[in-house]
Amino acid sequence: MHASAPVAIVTGAAQGIGRRTAELLAERGYALALIDLRDPAETIATIEAKGAAVLRVTGDVSREEVVEDFARQVHDRFGRIDVLVNNAGISLISPAENTGAAEFRKVLEVNLVAPFLLAKTCGKRMLAARKGAIVNVASVAGLLAVADRAAYNASKHGLIGLTRTLAAEWGGRGVRVNAVCPGWVKTEMDSTDQAGGSYNDADIVGRVPMARFATPDDVAHAIAFLADDSESGFVNGHTLSVDGGWASDGSWESLRLRKR
Repeated sequence: MHASAPVAIVTGAAQGIGRRTAELLAERGYALALIDLRDPAETIATIEAKGAAVLRVTGDVSREEVVEDFARQVHDRFGRIDVLVNNAGISLISPAENTGAAEFRKVLEVNLVAPFLLAKTCGKRMLAARKGAIVNVASVAGLLAVADRAAYNASKHGLIGLTRTLAAEWGGRGVRVNAVCPGWVKTEMDSTDQAGGSYNDADIVGRVPMARFATPDDVAHAIAFLADDSESGFVNGHTLSVDGGWASDGSWESLRLRKR
């Protein structure tokens, strides 16, 4: 890997969307800095096999001191930060009336406060260089309400608001900030959520006009597009849905299914 390779940070890189995004960016010539609560060993092995330089850190991105130390390590190792992908997130399926304050706050800390801390810390370095791209992984639940997910919906709606605000503040200084809004993605998080019995594959496939789940690869390619100045250099403050048409379709179920 050439020393001048662009550098991308990916949070939550041990599995799912984060893992595939890191792999794709490595394929496109980026050096990678990865952080997760658990060691992203499988992701690291794949990236190194592609010849990409990689820095790994385990830590909680909702803690300001962890984020600041991580950013210092990235800058010390690579001398630059070109792309930040705020992908780390958690879900919570719980009726609003049964959701405790501590549970609600935890989701906000991981899904909204952590992206702010990373954007603030990495953004300072990008602003100094007058160049950078931040991609926040929001959700269709940041555009529409999904029952029994008050904390998750609020965090993802907030993340879209943060995306637009940072785009307005930083676009004139060379830093673009955008978001992707995946629909349901077939990942480990989906498997864990489904194990609780609140929904199944048929519920999702029946709701999506394209009649399938998203794959991590679908979302990773959208992230890579928004990260690349040569492909999306005048895209700023945008929310790109990668939901198979979920947020566009107001049909009731029987009408939707008749069109297949």
